[in-house]
Amino acid sequence: MRLSSMADYAVVTMCAAARHCGLMGVLGARVSANDLAQETGLPLPTVQKLVSTLSKGGLLKSTRGAGGGIQLARPAAAISLADIVEAVEGPIALTACVEDGRHDCALEKNCSVRPHWGLVNATLRSALDEVKLTQLARTQIQEVAQELS
Repeated sequence: MRLSSMADYAVVTMCAAARHCGLMGVLGARVSANDLAQETGLPLPTVQKLVSTLSKGGLLKSTRGAGGGIQLARPAAAISLADIVEAVEGPIALTACVEDGRHDCALEKNCSVRPHWGLVNATLRSALDEVKLTQLARTQIQEVAQELS
């Protein structure tokens, strides 16, 4: 399994947002999409698209106008890697055959593994849910601090 580029970029963007809005001790702080683009090295249109997607997913809040900007929708400790991936990719699943109404697999009638995919998918999601945004963002902060030392 490999994340799409957009899911990967979403994680990078959320880490940058957390550093600006949730980890520096300034609750409710805001950051601009332009600042996120500059920090991450992602093109501004990509960051804007991600902000929109992550806002729809309930992870970011975006306010226009003077005093506006982007902020985390909830504390970084309450946002998991699973939340970020699902906001971009949809439900975490290794196979599509477990989705309701999907009957496009030629092996469906005789598949002995299909009943177990739900457990596999739930285990994968649970593992990703254990990784919190605070951990991801702090790891990057520590790496930057080491480079500056």
